[in-house]
Amino acid sequence: MCIAVPCQIVAIHDSVAIVEVGGIRREAWLDLLTDAKIGDYVIVHAGYALEKLDAEEAEETLRLLKEMAADEVF
Repeated sequence: MCIAVPCQIVAIHDSVAIVEVGGIRREAWLDLLTDAKIGDYVIVHAGYALEKLDAEEAEETLRLLKEMAADEVF
């Protein structure tokens, strides 16, 4: 089972985005998204940005994940 965590795009170089979540930055290929831009939230799996999320949904998901981690549900 995989858990997809919303990441925010902080930079784009050609077809590779730099995404960030919790202060950690990683590269993600944008080949599967045609309209991604800096500031967007995306779901990344296996190095590819798969889907865009609206900011409200992404922030709520991150809040819930932090709450679960604080409750040691994992």
